[in-house]
Amino acid sequence: MKKTRPRRKLLPFDAARYLTDDVAVAEYMNAVLESGDTDLLILALGDIARARGMAQVAKDTGLGRESLYKALAPGAKPRFDTILKVARALGVRLTAQAQ
Repeated sequence: MKKTRPRRKLLPFDAARYLTDDVAVAEYMNAVLESGDTDLLILALGDIARARGMAQVAKDTGLGRESLYKALAPGAKPRFDTILKVARALGVRLTAQAQ
């Protein structure tokens, strides 16, 4: 008779668990910005906001917490000023550089 091992349950990957300091956040944002994917940028801002505490980020941006969740949800199309407010509240500066 064969013994079956209990199945291990894998947890979904959550980038917010690894964004523990400013260096990690900066590296994450640089990688996302290099991709040129706007949906990924919104997702990354949401990951960082969750890592820093969504309630505090909402307070710092002047947005309601639920509005912030909606703005950073997959498929959302937030206004650019909302993205800038969130980035500023997270201590992230978006910069331009010649290619």
